[in-house]
Amino acid sequence: MIDMEFVQFHPTGMVWPPSVKGLLVTEGVRGEGGALRNSEGQRFMFDDIPPLYANQTADTPEEGWRYVTGDRDARRPAELLTRDHVARSIVREVSEGRGSPHGGVFLDIAWIKEKIPNAEEHIKRKLPAMYHQFMELAGIDITKEPMEVGPTTHYVMGGIRVDPESQMSTVPGLFAAGEAGAGLHGANRLGGNSLSDLLVFGRRAGEYAAGFVNERGVGSVDPEEIHRAEIEAMAPLSRQSETASINPYQLQFELQDLLQDKVGIIRQEDTLEEASKQIDDLVEKAESVAVAGTRQFNPGWHTALDLKHLLTVAKACACSALARKESRGAHSRIDFPDKETGHWAKHTIGLRKAHDGRMEVVETPIPDIPSELQKIIEEQG
Repeated sequence: MIDMEFVQFHPTGMVWPPSVKGLLVTEGVRGEGGALRNSEGQRFMFDDIPPLYANQTADTPEEGWRYVTGDRDARRPAELLTRDHVARSIVREVSEGRGSPHGGVFLDIAWIKEKIPNAEEHIKRKLPAMYHQFMELAGIDITKEPMEVGPTTHYVMGGIRVDPESQMSTVPGLFAAGEAGAGLHGANRLGGNSLSDLLVFGRRAGEYAAGFVNERGVGSVDPEEIHRAEIEAMAPLSRQSETASINPYQLQFELQDLLQDKVGIIRQEDTLEEASKQIDDLVEKAESVAVAGTRQFNPGWHTALDLKHLLTVAKACACSALARKESRGAHSRIDFPDKETGHWAKHTIGLRKAHDGRMEVVETPIPDIPSELQKIIEEQG
C-alpha cells in the first residue's frame, strides 16, 4: 500500500445521538450561510485564516454573507476554508474547552432569519435532506436551532500501489484506479479528482485488463490457496464454544477508538508509536474472534472476516503517519508543523510485509514529474 497516512476528515459530521455519530453533514449548509460557533457563541473560523487564503476569504461575517447571497465583490466566509483547516480548527475548539455538549461545535443555519424574512421556508427548500436528517435522527429542527457537528473520517487517500501505465498492482490481474497509485493528486483529495480517477485511470485500467485477459486468459488459482482461505474464513464460526473467544464488534470498536484517539486529525510521534503497538495487540486478539450462527446472512461473521483487512489498513496508516515527519495536505503532525521540502518529491510510503510479518516502511521518489511541474511544486511548497 502507498501513502496511507493521508486521510481526509470531513469537518462536519453528526456527533449526537451515538447511533448516527459520523453521518455526514453536507458542506451545502455552510455554503448557504451556516455559521460554525463554539460554546461561547463565537464564529471561531474568522480568528484563524491561513495567509495562503487570506485574499480569498472574507474579513468579517458580514462580507461572508454578501458572498453567500451572490455579491461578486465579496469573498467567501471563513467556514468555507479547506476541509483540513476547518477540521483542525474544530478540534482546537473542542480540545481547549469551547466545544458543544457532545464533543463537537455548533453549526447554525437558523441565524439567517436575521437576514431574510422567510428563513424557515428558505432552509427547507435549499437543504431538504439536512432538515429531514436532523429532524428524524436527532430531533433537531435546523430552522430553529443549531446542529452539533464534528470532523468525521471521509476518504483514505492512499491505496494499492500500481504501475502508472497499466494501473495493475503487484498482484497479476488485480487492477486499481486510485489517486495514490496514479501519483497525480497525492494528498489533495477533491471531488473533481475522483472524476478524473474514474474516467482517465479507470479507462486505462479497463483497456489494459481486457488485453491482459485476451493474451493470458483469466488465469488460475492454486487449489491449496483456496483451501487455506476457506479454513481461515470458517475459523470464527468454529470458535463459538470457546470461553476465551472475542466478539468481532468489540474488537472493531476498540480499533475505531484507538485510531480516533491516536491516529486522528492531529498526530505526534509518541501516540503514533503507541497506536502501532496497540494495533499489533489487536491483531493477536483477532486470532480469537468467534461468532455465533451460520453462514447465512451473518453480519457478525462478515465483521470477523473484515477485521484482518481493517487491521492491515490501520497498521499501514499508523506506520505511514509516523514515517512522514512533516505536515502536508491532510497529514498534520503537531511535532512537525512545517512542510519539509525533502519529503515533497516522495511517496512517503511503499508498504510491504517484512519477512517476520511486520509492516515495513520504504520511501520512494515520485517518478517522472516534468521539470516544469516540479518547479511549480517547489515554488508553491
